[in-house]
Amino acid sequence: MKNSKEPRVISIILGGGKGTRLYPLTKERSKPAVPFGGKYRIVDIPISNCINSGYKKIYLLTQFNSASLHHHITNSYNFDRFDRGFVEILAAEQTLEHSGWFEGTADAVRKNMSHFRSQRPTHYIILSGDQLYRMDLKEFMNSHIASGADITIATTAVNRRDASGFGIMQIDKKNKITAFQEKPAPDKDISDWKIPESSRGDLPPEKEYLASMGIYIFNADAMEEALDNEFTDFGKEIIPQSIKTKKVNSYIFDGYWEDIGTIRSFYEATLDLTNYDPSFDFYNAEEPVYTHMRYLPPSKINGASIENSLTSEGCIITKASLKRCVVGVRSIIEEGTDLDGVIVMGSDFYETTDEKAENAKAGKPHIGIGKNCKISKAIIDKDAAIGDNVRINVDGKTYEDGDHGLFYSAEGIIVIRKGAVIPAGTVI
Repeated sequence: MKNSKEPRVISIILGGGKGTRLYPLTKERSKPAVPFGGKYRIVDIPISNCINSGYKKIYLLTQFNSASLHHHITNSYNFDRFDRGFVEILAAEQTLEHSGWFEGTADAVRKNMSHFRSQRPTHYIILSGDQLYRMDLKEFMNSHIASGADITIATTAVNRRDASGFGIMQIDKKNKITAFQEKPAPDKDISDWKIPESSRGDLPPEKEYLASMGIYIFNADAMEEALDNEFTDFGKEIIPQSIKTKKVNSYIFDGYWEDIGTIRSFYEATLDLTNYDPSFDFYNAEEPVYTHMRYLPPSKINGASIENSLTSEGCIITKASLKRCVVGVRSIIEEGTDLDGVIVMGSDFYETTDEKAENAKAGKPHIGIGKNCKISKAIIDKDAAIGDNVRINVDGKTYEDGDHGLFYSAEGIIVIRKGAVIPAGTVI
């Protein structure tokens, strides 16, 4: 029989806004639905953290481009009927009380409280849908309960330079948060905000400040009180206000954590997976990352040279050279092609023989990457068709950040849009 004193936990994953910093990957999908690591979606990371921690009542709040996300969740997370677990998407909806869009993270939770209350939770865990990390949320919860706090914020240690990009916490010797400031200016003196020696543990010496990870635990009554106002954002309004009136603690997380909300951070975090000892490791049998079971055939490698790369199932790679690449499901890469530092997201389907014949007749390349292409430092979104002899980001050309028709440029990274057709011989 289940212990009646065991906390009843609801996990809430925030799907984020329009995802403009990840554009054009978010042109037709929400941030949590962006493909990651070859066969996963970003949202699989926080959902898997919840499931591996034993918290299987999961709500995902979203409002932009949610069709792809709905499809992924429906096909990926079906719990046993006796398990009582679920992953449920709550999109912005009109009700008699609320008629508008979600106006921020706190507003999204507030507008869905009626759905949450029906589960009679004792605690809420608030998670972000666009972060890469592996955390034992049960340990986080146990620390929260033992501290007697009303709210606990997961924090990560940062150096002074990086502190200007985060909400910074000041704590006492018992990890109680005494003050908060949002993104302190680089020249501002915050030496009084350094982590107390008693709380440092094995943290690197150069990381002297605590930054909010945007991950919170609320007691149920504290959540109700914290949202009994018109504040719209947790980080900028709810948390600073709660610190003044409630016991708010810091849970210092010393593992790998990365916000993958921009094209550059997404690109770097993905290619880090190809390292011999990656910061985030999918190869953990005790804490797997769950995703859609596609039942695809194994990848076929026809005489290719592949170095420090990941290849997903269902690919056909023929006499190509891949170095530091992450290759998604159903990717077709033809002979003579050279890829270096490329993320290939693959395809949602295989073209039929008839479709290939029609494309050939129309002079259109097949989905995948054609023969004798040379591509570097690029992200190729799903279902892109790249013709033979295409060169991308290898001839020293530079582009301003932004839209360039056939492609998008972001800090030197070339992004080929979902479903784009790049004619044979194109040079970008």
